[in-house]
Amino acid sequence: QVQLVESGGGLVQAGGSLRLSCAASGRAFSRTPMGWFRQVPGKEREFVAAIDWSGGDTDYAGSVKGRFTISRDNAKNTVYLQMNSLKPEDTAVYYCAAKATIASGLWYRDRDYGYWGQGTQVTVSS
Repeated sequence: QVQLVESGGGLVQAGGSLRLSCAASGRAFSRTPMGWFRQVPGKEREFVAAIDWSGGDTDYAGSVKGRFTISRDNAKNTVYLQMNSLKPEDTAVYYCAAKATIASGLWYRDRDYGYWGQGTQVTVSS
């Protein structure tokens, strides 16, 4: 069983920054690809960023590329999402996700992931 706990959300003005953290426990985190997704009420959950098990490969949704950075510290079983130059349209509940199996590469669909955190609210005011 894997548990994921997000933290770091909050209220920030447009142009500001936030750093989300996702602490994982339970099993071989260091061999597991991870991702961040976000969801606005009434809309489907959307992909934000992905990172491979080593941290050497990352990718982003076009809407956040150049502003967000995903990283991981396998020694601390933690994945991060650094969010800069935030915009009101970034307002959402942000979820981290872990693939259910040890794997290589990057994963982009929410059904590719087997474990999810409870979510953390990010609100960007204009």
